[in-house]
Amino acid sequence: MMSIGHALQQELFLPGEERLITCCHVSKYLKKKKTSFLCIVSSTSVPINISIVQVKQTDKQGFKKKRIWALAELKSVDGHHISNNTLEFDLTFDKVYRWVASNVRERQAFIHNLWKQTSKFIMKDKPTFKGIQESWIKEDVMTPENTFETSPLLTMDNELAEDFQAITEKEQEDLSRLMSSCNFAVTNAEAFMEKLAKDLSLLDGENIQSILASEEQIESLMEQLEDAINEADNLESRLNSYDEILCHVRETMEKMEKKNQLISVVNKNDQLLLNELESIVTKLNLDRKHIEVLEDTDFQTPAGIKIAIEAGNALKVAMNCDIDKALLQMKAIEDQRKKFDKYKHKFSYNISRQLNNLFIHYGNHKGEGEKEGLILPQHSGVHKELKAYTELMHWMRVMDKKSYEQMKKVYTESLGKLYNRDLKNLFDSAREKIPVVGVATTPTTLIGLDRDQWTLDTNSQDRNKYDSVLEQVLTQLEPVFMQEQQFCVNFFQLDVINTSSKNTLTTLDGQDANVEIVSQKKAEKQINEDVRNMMSSLFSCLKTELDGLIDHIKKQDSFYCMYVLVRLNQHVMSAQSSFLSNTFGSELIEVKRSLDQFMQMQIDSIKDYRCARKSKIGVLPYVFNFEEFAVNAEGLLKSERGADLEKWYIRLVDTMIEFISIHSIDQKTPSQVIKMENYHHLYSLLSQLKISVLDTQRKEAKQKYNDALQAYVTLYFGRPLEKLNTFFEGVQARVASGVKASEVSYQLAFSKQELRKVINQYPGSIVKKGLEALYKKVEKHLSEEGNLLQVVWRAMQEEFIRQYKMLEDLIQQCYPGSMVTLEFTIDDILHFFSDIARSH
Repeated sequence: MMSIGHALQQELFLPGEERLITCCHVSKYLKKKKTSFLCIVSSTSVPINISIVQVKQTDKQGFKKKRIWALAELKSVDGHHISNNTLEFDLTFDKVYRWVASNVRERQAFIHNLWKQTSKFIMKDKPTFKGIQESWIKEDVMTPENTFETSPLLTMDNELAEDFQAITEKEQEDLSRLMSSCNFAVTNAEAFMEKLAKDLSLLDGENIQSILASEEQIESLMEQLEDAINEADNLESRLNSYDEILCHVRETMEKMEKKNQLISVVNKNDQLLLNELESIVTKLNLDRKHIEVLEDTDFQTPAGIKIAIEAGNALKVAMNCDIDKALLQMKAIEDQRKKFDKYKHKFSYNISRQLNNLFIHYGNHKGEGEKEGLILPQHSGVHKELKAYTELMHWMRVMDKKSYEQMKKVYTESLGKLYNRDLKNLFDSAREKIPVVGVATTPTTLIGLDRDQWTLDTNSQDRNKYDSVLEQVLTQLEPVFMQEQQFCVNFFQLDVINTSSKNTLTTLDGQDANVEIVSQKKAEKQINEDVRNMMSSLFSCLKTELDGLIDHIKKQDSFYCMYVLVRLNQHVMSAQSSFLSNTFGSELIEVKRSLDQFMQMQIDSIKDYRCARKSKIGVLPYVFNFEEFAVNAEGLLKSERGADLEKWYIRLVDTMIEFISIHSIDQKTPSQVIKMENYHHLYSLLSQLKISVLDTQRKEAKQKYNDALQAYVTLYFGRPLEKLNTFFEGVQARVASGVKASEVSYQLAFSKQELRKVINQYPGSIVKKGLEALYKKVEKHLSEEGNLLQVVWRAMQEEFIRQYKMLEDLIQQCYPGSMVTLEFTIDDILHFFSDIARSH
């Protein structure tokens, strides 16, 4: 660091008339790659200004100032920890700058010098130093090696400041007068020194004579001092006597003060004891009228219930009062608490008996205004009558946990029978509205079946009815479940977990029950779990009944998984009851699995499809059936669960594209025709459906259709002017061997006469006759449902015109000026194709 400090001083600070006091190699917090130097710098001219400078090293190994703060701007220095091991420290100016030093020694030296400069140059509003060892902010600081750690420049500055002392004006005048009287002092120092010594001896002599002359005055002064000493001795003896008297008085006062303190302590203790006894008597006192109610409770009238609640609360307050544990061993307190315990058991027994009878009675409740149809009865009347006992149930929860749990069990068993009966009636009615039209052991809507077997076993009207019945059932569940859940939460106090403080409840046997502090999430999780457990006990048959209804729909409609998935997803999202949401969620997972199985069977049916080899093949069944399949699946595709179907659509269409090519092999119908018709049909269908995730498959189908069309035209159209094409192949071979195109006609085999002979073999009538035979062959290959005859015929027309133009170009190149042309024109070709198409 000394070499770096020297470099910084010479290159950066010396040109600006500044001195480097100390520097520290640092990096920003969490950015260790970005290093710099923090420097404490002093100006060399008066007045002295101290500043803190951040210096960065440039790419050319030079230095530049990045930031400069005046020492007065420094607000605080935070060392984070008094330990010597940490390297971090913060400097607060306009904001907090966090630094990490390269080593401990530099950090210590920097912080010490910073404190030293603030102590020296800042008179008020000094910065605070925290998280730093006290030994560092002293004048001398010991390093870990027991050596003083300061900057060489700072040490030099301090030494010069301590040795230098300016002379006074009088001393300056005397020195000037002395120097003026000895003009030779500048040239002859020895003579000057001798004169100074002579003057000094003269002054010593005069001082001695002055002392001898004042001897009498000294003797007089000594006598006066002796008298003063004697007088001081007399004064001291009198003060000693006074001191003894004061000591006696002090001892007397201390004894009196001690007695007063003892009396005060006794009085205070008596008052505290009296207050404590009064508090205990007040807390453990239970009014006689409450005792009578606790022993013989009347639950038959609202007034009796109100009095019972007041008595129970009074007992709870008395039993849970705050009494010091040491006092609990007193015989009187033990006896009183035993009485309270007896009252508690008697009162809890009376409450349990009353609620037990009510729960069993309400378990046979028939609901409010039973109606025919898909209606789930509500039982708000039961809740209204039980609401009067809410505070008593809360009392039991605190005072008798065992009886409280027993009452919860009786309630869920009794009301559970009621709700299970209602649910069974609801789902039985729903199944009756979906009549059985036939039980299919395996799905009949496989896309890979032949078209005569592809019959959707359910029409859209029936499917809408199934969906409507399911929606009505799911809608009926929500209000009943929420009403029962809200009642159970309030009545049984299922949401009492305390997340903000710690409560200590004292039970009747003297033990403490602690309700622990839990986080908000943990509390909510516990509450939800308690609510779900109770609701699952009350509605234990819901999952079974819902499974039965969905299975019943499944037997009537193979596409059930599509709209059932949509309905369940909507109710999972909207359900406010956590139990109901979980039940729908688990059912949703099962239906999703059914959808996956259903779609996998569709893919397998494509792979298992076998073509009839002896018959003509047009549009394959799975390509033809896909349109109707997509129409029936449209509802799921447009719902929030559309992504589930989109994933399978990609796999399904990819399988169709792959197996169209596989099923076109070794068939009576040409492979190119099967590919062309099926890829075209699939492309048209995907364009019509406009399913964005199938854009890639749509483009692929179009490309494969175009490739198949081109392959078919190339294979079956061939070269209708075969001899003419063969003739010009020979011409092109001569040109390739080096013969000029214009000189080919001089070759005997390729003369003009030979060309005319070949051309004469292809009059317009012969060409048209050949095209008619070709049209019949194409018509025989193509199927009616493919509807591509005109497309293929137009493609062949374009191919014939292309070949015609090529031959005309060769004639112009190799036989220029020969006036030789084909016996028919392009207009003739267009008429040939048009006439043949119209005639068929």
